[in-house]
Amino acid sequence: MRLVLTARSNLIPSPPTYNSRYGYLSWESYYNLSYYTRLLPPVPDDCPTPLGVKGPAQLPDPELLVERLLRRRSFRPDPQGSNLMFAFFAQHFTHQFFKTFNRMGLGFTKALAHGVDAGHVYGDNLDRQQQLRLHKDGKLKYQVINGEVYPPTVAQAPIRMSYPPSVAPQDQLAIGQEVFGLLPGLGLYATLWLREHNRVCGVLKALHPVWDDEQLFQTARLIVIGETIRIVIEEYVQHLSGYLLQLKFDPPLLFGSPFQYSNRIALEFSQLYHWHPLMPDGFLIGGEQLPYQHFLFNTSLLTTYGVEALVEAFSLQPAGQVGGGHNIHPVVTQVAVGAIRESRQLRVQPFNQYRKRFNLQPYTSFRHFTDSEEVAVALEEMYGDIDALEFYPGLMLEKTRPGAIFGESMVEMGAPFSLKGLLGNPICSPDYWKPSTFGGEAGFAIVKTATLQKLVCQNTRTCPYVAFRVPQEPPGGAGGSDEL
Repeated sequence: MRLVLTARSNLIPSPPTYNSRYGYLSWESYYNLSYYTRLLPPVPDDCPTPLGVKGPAQLPDPELLVERLLRRRSFRPDPQGSNLMFAFFAQHFTHQFFKTFNRMGLGFTKALAHGVDAGHVYGDNLDRQQQLRLHKDGKLKYQVINGEVYPPTVAQAPIRMSYPPSVAPQDQLAIGQEVFGLLPGLGLYATLWLREHNRVCGVLKALHPVWDDEQLFQTARLIVIGETIRIVIEEYVQHLSGYLLQLKFDPPLLFGSPFQYSNRIALEFSQLYHWHPLMPDGFLIGGEQLPYQHFLFNTSLLTTYGVEALVEAFSLQPAGQVGGGHNIHPVVTQVAVGAIRESRQLRVQPFNQYRKRFNLQPYTSFRHFTDSEEVAVALEEMYGDIDALEFYPGLMLEKTRPGAIFGESMVEMGAPFSLKGLLGNPICSPDYWKPSTFGGEAGFAIVKTATLQKLVCQNTRTCPYVAFRVPQEPPGGAGGSDEL
């Protein structure tokens, strides 16, 4: 495990090197946290082609590329068995540090913490945090519906949320991440973490009756961050990687090793994580098939069905295979178009250059790259040379590993970013990783034993089936989502 952590993490430079403006080492690249960092510098402006020296002078139209190679023809489930609990976890977890801020300029981010800070629970600035807090016993504000705790409304916690005008204020849930009203799956995780934070505050209050609101809140937040990292490493990364090695969240493994407890989020990591093929054709909840127009921005689904019903529904419904192409639902194809346009504006280097950077053999032809003759012919026509294939299309179209959700590059490039970001968190450092940081042995134990099932079942009345993988035999004989 130590070898995995060090070998992966050493692929990510620390301190960072380049950013969206500077293709050479500069103080600005290191110091200015408003930028995403970059692993490779941009393609120089004076190169003869957009990707350097290979390929056409005019890159393929991104709309045409997405329509021809990425748009879904029919739903293809992930052969690893990923479900919608996995899909929504991926989205909710990463949106604490992927917060592209194009209003400021290309390559900028609003998430200045550059890592796991639970900002999607507590907000990304102090003003937002203060509005979300109850200011009593360390807890967060909440509302009670049918005897169950849910996030407050924006009337109760007056913060800015990204809802369309058609959603009334009393139906707008106030959540740390302003876009989490978009999908009930994100609201589900927001509810679970709200309940968990307040539950942990109760545990700490009983152990430390003299602690004030501030210390209870701050310590509970550190515990929630620790729980998040453990669930991500031992269940989420374990699942998506397909590793036979059982990954362990054990920070002392790195004590005494040359390791820097800091992290910067890279533009390439943000581009890599556009996993929109995970989304299904519709959402099967309570025996009812809901299309996107009845799912998006519909907070009533969460409060009407309740947490247990949504957890079980999302755990039973398969997510899509990310790699291999032809699996992005039409509702979200514009996100893929936007990713391609962003990469061109920021002059991201070709896919094969990143293969070399991560010690992978570059592909020698399009037929070497994909096992689909149709995709190979189309890419040959569009790019002309494998060394001109763009980074994001390369990740999405690469042949998948047998029975896997991704191709080789997605795992081998994504894992170093992930593990460096997770283990580079300050709570994993020798000065933080001790019982007193988490309020004593009881708080430390919450972190060290956290699981997805505990997150759900310690915060619900019943314990539904919950995992990142669809069961081989659904509980109670209920069907998963044959309709899809």
